Amino acid sequence: MVVEEENDKMMTMEEKNDDDDDDDEMERRGCSNGGPVVHWLKKLASEMHWSLVLGVILIYGISQGLSGALGRVGTKYYMKDIQKVQPSQAQIYGGITSIPWIVKPLWGLLTDVIPIFGYRRRPYFIIAGSIGVISLLVLSLHENLHLVLAILLLTSGSAGVAISDVTIDACVAQSSISHPLLAADMQSLCALSSSIGALVGYSISGFLLHLIGPKGVYGLLTIPSALVIFVGIVLKEPHMPNFQYRQVKQKFLNAGIAMWTTLKSPSVWRPCLYMYSSFALSLNILDGMFYWYTDAKDGPRFSQENVGFIFSIGSIGSLVGAVLYQNVLKDYPFRDLLFWTQLLYGFSGMLDLVLVSRLNLKFGIPDYFFVVIDESLSQMIGRLKWMPLLVLSTKLCPSGIEGTFFALLMSIDNIGVLSSSWGGGVLLHVLKITRTQFDKLWLAILIRNILRVTPLFLLFLVPRTDPKSSILSTESFDVEEETEIEEPKNVELVSLVNNFDNGR
Repeated sequence: MVVEEENDKMMTMEEKNDDDDDDDEMERRGCSNGGPVVHWLKKLASEMHWSLVLGVILIYGISQGLSGALGRVGTKYYMKDIQKVQPSQAQIYGGITSIPWIVKPLWGLLTDVIPIFGYRRRPYFIIAGSIGVISLLVLSLHENLHLVLAILLLTSGSAGVAISDVTIDACVAQSSISHPLLAADMQSLCALSSSIGALVGYSISGFLLHLIGPKGVYGLLTIPSALVIFVGIVLKEPHMPNFQYRQVKQKFLNAGIAMWTTLKSPSVWRPCLYMYSSFALSLNILDGMFYWYTDAKDGPRFSQENVGFIFSIGSIGSLVGAVLYQNVLKDYPFRDLLFWTQLLYGFSGMLDLVLVSRLNLKFGIPDYFFVVIDESLSQMIGRLKWMPLLVLSTKLCPSGIEGTFFALLMSIDNIGVLSSSWGGGVLLHVLKITRTQFDKLWLAILIRNILRVTPLFLLFLVPRTDPKSSILSTESFDVEEETEIEEPKNVELVSLVNNFDNGR
């Protein structure tokens, strides 16, 4: 009997070793067939479920990355050539169109608390996509659109993207909590999808603007919005036919109390204050730079194709930053990484000063080549600065309201971006930088660069922990029972292939 038991154990160990060898062989085959990127995606799909990976690629890559790149360049030319506004006004209007991103917690509460026809997620995707399609169609088809109406339509289109973004953010935050070792990988996937989509969008933006103009670009952007509707149609989630809408008010109240309780903790509000300051103090004067880029008298006189190519190279820099973070920097402590990225972010802005003062020409460096280097470095450093803040935000989300609270943290960042945009607009106005006057643009750049390094004095607000460590204790922030928000544990997307097959 003892011999038989020993033989059974030996056979079991051999079978286990054979299985491990088979797994290793499959892993090697996966790497050899598709490379490490495909293997990485397969790993994330197996750990997080493939539907989450697909959702991130569709929303971040197409709806935000590609569409955002085309929309950014198209809106700059729309404001400059069609609406004919000043650069300081363009900065202010750009801040207004970003307001829907500031109220992201509202969208998060709606999707968490109020189901529509028994579904929490699917109707909001459909609503978001429909808003985007209608807004962009009106912008593209109306001949003489008033500036106020144009801003309202751009704001509503931004709202559609923000609403669809909330659901994916909630899924990513929830998966980061359940799989803390893969939190940085998920943020890398989001960044890579967004950067690749932006690269494609910027690469074709100049050609499309030259061919069909800004309004034609708005017409093409209805396609990504329609894809958001498609995601809502194929989304698979539990149906709740007997939802008690009388409980909505109490659930809103409970969620608000839970968020406020969490936000009051020093381990939460201190990094939030740093994140806001980091964005708000980096004044945005990009519209002033854009007007100077395309000015026929004082600027380099870049064409639409040149501008699109410059932005596309910048997106490559952003992509390099995401890859660099994923492979080299993702395990570094938050405070150490943020110190160097913020410092480099301030110094990188000095390249704009060299360009505007025309020192690059004295050294024999053409404007076009210098701007490409400037944009790529700025985008790479900006991505490296943004990535640890995203991972840190996922670590601050308490279980039970992770979707809504992550949206709250992102809205704090967006308030900082709004403050930066409006502050930059005020600076351009005070220095009297207009559509044709750029005498003091160098001073605006210098002031911006000095303010960029001031958040270093607030770096003590950021925890010293690394991305693999937990920041919130479950005992202090057990809000799942208090809020009673029924978060679906597995939000899946129905197979797109099966959906097409069933429709034939």
